[in-house]
Amino acid sequence: MASVERFGKGNPTGDAHVDLTVKVVPRSSRSEVVGPMPDGTLKVKVAAVPEDGKANAELCRVLARHFQVPARNVEIVSGASSTRKRVRVLI
Repeated sequence: MASVERFGKGNPTGDAHVDLTVKVVPRSSRSEVVGPMPDGTLKVKVAAVPEDGKANAELCRVLARHFQVPARNVEIVSGASSTRKRVRVLI
């Protein structure tokens, strides 16, 4: 589910980060981190609709709140138009 890297070759800025595989459920009744799925993917519900990046923005806010980091420290690395995404959280 997650890997933590610090000062590695794939991390030119030297910032510690966690890479997550996330399953997003848009149009939920509330936004929350549900927890890990059997395959290790983190399941996250978001109330936003998947239009114009609204669900992606809400996902970043939910993960930032969960990991207690600023929202600018959460970025979608891949899967912007999919329900399965790779997300990087700078810690």
